[in-house]
Amino acid sequence: MTITPGLLPEGLRDRLPPQAEAGSRLLHRVIVAIGRHGYARVTPPLAEFEEGLVGRLKTSRAQDLLRFVDPVSQRTLALRPDITAQVGRIAVTRMGHRPRPLRLAYGGPVLKLRATQLRPERELTQAGAELIGTDSLAAVIEILAVAIESLKVAGVTGITVDLTLPDLVETLAAGAMPLPPGRLEAVRDMLDAKDAGGLASLGAEAYLPFIAAAGPVAPALERLRAIDGAKALDARLESIEKIAAAIGTDVALTLDPTERHGFEYQTWIGFSLFGHGLSGEIGRGGSYTIVHPDGREETAVGFSIYIDPLVDVGLGVVDRKHIFLPLGTDPAVAAKLRADDWTTIAALAADDDASALGCTHIFRGDQPQPL
Repeated sequence: MTITPGLLPEGLRDRLPPQAEAGSRLLHRVIVAIGRHGYARVTPPLAEFEEGLVGRLKTSRAQDLLRFVDPVSQRTLALRPDITAQVGRIAVTRMGHRPRPLRLAYGGPVLKLRATQLRPERELTQAGAELIGTDSLAAVIEILAVAIESLKVAGVTGITVDLTLPDLVETLAAGAMPLPPGRLEAVRDMLDAKDAGGLASLGAEAYLPFIAAAGPVAPALERLRAIDGAKALDARLESIEKIAAAIGTDVALTLDPTERHGFEYQTWIGFSLFGHGLSGEIGRGGSYTIVHPDGREETAVGFSIYIDPLVDVGLGVVDRKHIFLPLGTDPAVAAKLRADDWTTIAALAADDDASALGCTHIFRGDQPQPL
């Protein structure tokens, strides 16, 4: 079967000017913003041995791997759908001897096996930071502050942080709201789906008030504290109050205690990031654990941001001054113009058209002149 020239696989696309440059610019801005908080960049490979990568992907993302056989080793490799797990591998192996807390940053492409309705792209650019060796309240506050600053530097406005409590059911089921072990997963699923009828059918009516507790953080905390049997969450809710105080009022903060989809491997806290004019979440993070080669688990907290949604709404595009240089222009003059933040377009033939080449100015005499 002949492939139409220019046709790309579903979920893959070309980035053309000026979006391609905008994507690079935004990734650079985010990485620089993260780095200024002491996070050193690492660059894992695009593919790894399937066995090792699957072992570190603790969620359904292990089913999102595009696999192929390495002609060199004759072993199955997998393209990464997420960089976080690779950073964890680096932290506990090649950087396992480094003092903790260890601050690492990353940025690069990821490739998913399948697209979703909310995110039809299969190839995405992911950037983020991981704070390894602690998941304390101070660490969570730092990671959230770095994530918010990174989004602001990228030009995102109207930022919303939606907090969640990934281990809500486990915490309560071990105390005042006991559940048979076989029903824990089902109750988690019903809460995540906001399915009141499903909870009732499981005999878990005590968990119904948690569905209605979601909303802006202050009233959500008030509703959670009023739920009978939820005293086990008091320390957690106090931490969320401190997070809200640290973040301040220029970012909207909400709380959905039962949201768990995509947070299956997070521990005591998770969060999603949203921005004005952007469809769906543009990033997420939270606390989790990394397994060392000897089986020991190490706490960590981090976040990831996807650059592509930002590019799609026009962020990162910079209007540059393009100046046409006629044949014979002194190279030293051209260099001086570029040093002054001009983009130079040099004529290659006498009949080159400055306007057709996208120039806004032309160099005549000894200075730029508008077209």
